[in-house]
Amino acid sequence: MDVSPQLHETNLKARAIRVATVAAVYADDVDKVGRFPREAIEEMKAAKLLGIVIPTELGGEGLSTSEIAEVCTIIGQACASSAMIFAMHQIKTSSLVSHGHEAEWHRDFMRRVAKEQLLLGSATTEAGIGGNMRNSICAIEVTDGRCYLEKDATVISYGIDCDAILITSRSHKDAASSDQVMTVFLKDQYTLERTQTWDTLGMRGTCSDGFIFKGEAPAEQILPKPFAEIAAQSMLASAHLLWSSLWYGIAVDAFSRAQSFVRAAARKAPGTQPPGLVQLAEMSSQLQVVRANIVSGLQTFEAARKDQDRLSSMGFAVAMNNVKIASSEMILPIINQAMRICGILGYKNGTPYSLGRHLRDAHSAELMISNDRILANTSTMLLVHKQETGLLG
Repeated sequence: MDVSPQLHETNLKARAIRVATVAAVYADDVDKVGRFPREAIEEMKAAKLLGIVIPTELGGEGLSTSEIAEVCTIIGQACASSAMIFAMHQIKTSSLVSHGHEAEWHRDFMRRVAKEQLLLGSATTEAGIGGNMRNSICAIEVTDGRCYLEKDATVISYGIDCDAILITSRSHKDAASSDQVMTVFLKDQYTLERTQTWDTLGMRGTCSDGFIFKGEAPAEQILPKPFAEIAAQSMLASAHLLWSSLWYGIAVDAFSRAQSFVRAAARKAPGTQPPGLVQLAEMSSQLQVVRANIVSGLQTFEAARKDQDRLSSMGFAVAMNNVKIASSEMILPIINQAMRICGILGYKNGTPYSLGRHLRDAHSAELMISNDRILANTSTMLLVHKQETGLLG
């Protein structure tokens, strides 16, 4: 029996709320200790959320990026680290779906991800190149049908706890730094030697330590498409949209706490305008702008996925970059406004209005991928790309 779209949407939201409810219980401890949010991730697996973007014929649910984004927002309201791990996993999975669907090994692997609820990690940064994922120093070596790779990865988020890692490298030892491939390595096919620890201001539960990665696997695990294509057509857009969605979730929860504070003040003094009410209205309008920005970006991405040329166009890249820049820069003023409304009870930890974790997690938004790097790339494209001048395109 077919499930109606409305029932499907309700079911997905209910599953996301289940995860958010668990994540909220442990969010402060995850943040304080800087530990992997194991309880939330186990609930994601129990709710079968890790394979939802995989096509139905491979055992998944074939959900859209917009539906994944909604889950990110729901979980982001409870625990930003849990939502970030979910988002990062879905970004990797979307790359498999978009660029590995014609390769039998990768199709079988997607079946495993959906059936076993495998958690996918990512290794795209490297010592010596900073955060520029579109360049690599290390190169993969292929000999007699097997591939070998060693990489000094400055960040592998939840590297110890994931079931497989999708890692970038030069396509061979004589390749240019931008001639890259992405390879899937399963947990039993690599070793990790920790080189850096993740003791940070926020997003502490992502456990994004640095490692020396050493892997060996069948060469068929190299994705058949060049990483330049993967990055342009699926990975960067998915990252900007899903990250923005979870950042929006952080801001929404900050607004909810400020709203609760104002309501409590109103109950104490009936018939008077409680302090913070006007600022709350201002926050609401700012949230609406952030939401509209993300929704527009999601619609643009969904439409562009039907046209490979459009996915690779400058106009599309500029649009996705702008979504990330705007959402990452707007959420901090919103959370700051919530802090001013809640006052000392928002500043203190352990109150119903505490906002310290929200504020610290939100500071990561401008750094993941650096806004300065994105603006530099956008500015170069704008030398030849015409800015949209109408509301309807």
